[in-house]
Amino acid sequence: MQQQQPPNMYGGATSAPPPTPSTLSSNHLATSAASADVLSRLLHRLPPTLSLPTRRSPSAAPPPLISLSDPNPSDHLLSPSSQLGYFQLINHNISSELARSAELDSLSLFELERGQKESYFPKNWPLGFEVDDEEGEGNGECFCLNSACSSESTKLGLTSLRKFTRDMEKVGLKVVEMLASSLGFENPLVDDPTRICSLIWISKSQHGAKPDVSGGIYPYIVGLQYQIRQQKFSLLADSGSVAVSPEVNSILVTLGDIAQVWSNGKVKKVRGRPVACSGDGINNNNSVCVTMSLLITLPVDSIVAPLIPELHNNDEVTEEENTIEGENHGGSRKEERLFDSFAFEDYAWRVYHERILFKDPLDRYRI
Repeated sequence: MQQQQPPNMYGGATSAPPPTPSTLSSNHLATSAASADVLSRLLHRLPPTLSLPTRRSPSAAPPPLISLSDPNPSDHLLSPSSQLGYFQLINHNISSELARSAELDSLSLFELERGQKESYFPKNWPLGFEVDDEEGEGNGECFCLNSACSSESTKLGLTSLRKFTRDMEKVGLKVVEMLASSLGFENPLVDDPTRICSLIWISKSQHGAKPDVSGGIYPYIVGLQYQIRQQKFSLLADSGSVAVSPEVNSILVTLGDIAQVWSNGKVKKVRGRPVACSGDGINNNNSVCVTMSLLITLPVDSIVAPLIPELHNNDEVTEEENTIEGENHGGSRKEERLFDSFAFEDYAWRVYHERILFKDPLDRYRI
């Protein structure tokens, strides 16, 4: 922005005459030459190895640790679920050999020709092959498969990937059961196991390239990601963006928006899948990073609502009713409903296609 010259406060005959163009030119040259000399002397004094500071990855902390071999693992879930929205599982009985074999199967999918990817895995939202590579870096490809890793081709083996997906699904369903027990909401698996389904999301990125988030925002109950090697991940949690570094061979568990609604707001959530922090965990700059994220989610025709028994609607309970109820229950009051019911398909479509990153899409359903 140009600075305005101050007014001539002295005026009259005592003011200096305006400089002529020749005077301006000579003064400007003299000033420029002097500045150049000063800059030259300063540069010669700088150490030869001086360089600009490099951008560092955010510091990462290990997520809270929960062991499935614990007799009562649900007892340890309340704190990380209500305060963070993520934790890591150990002693889950999924071998590192199976995870690495599944990773090789996943890599083979990206080695297919473009036409084969599209014909073997036709797009049937949210399932199928998708590419979103506006910058031409090859980082926008991803596959979303069902729990059976179904394909239109009989030429693909994918044996390890299928077993890995089924085993991860079992762990995810166990986590849902543990959450229901710990946080006091109804376990939807008890009456109808078909109320829940699972998706395996597979994406890749070149080491050192911009992290890929294509197709990464989809509603889920819990997300699971096996930690094959030492690597940091970035999460978009309710508290903001955080970096975590799970133990090798652990499973990073993130709690999603559906878990937050089911628990009537008791659970903190993570939006989208964990994203590998660029530059961490892999030494070869030409190597490829593959992520396999299992999402325990809902069929598209589901209705999402809190599953806490006997919730009050805020607009249906008077203060007198609350007082009477508190007296009948030793001073405790029934929990108020924090979310309206909504159609999962409409919500999932909006979140997936609009890619709402800076505003919580659940806000419109809060009471």
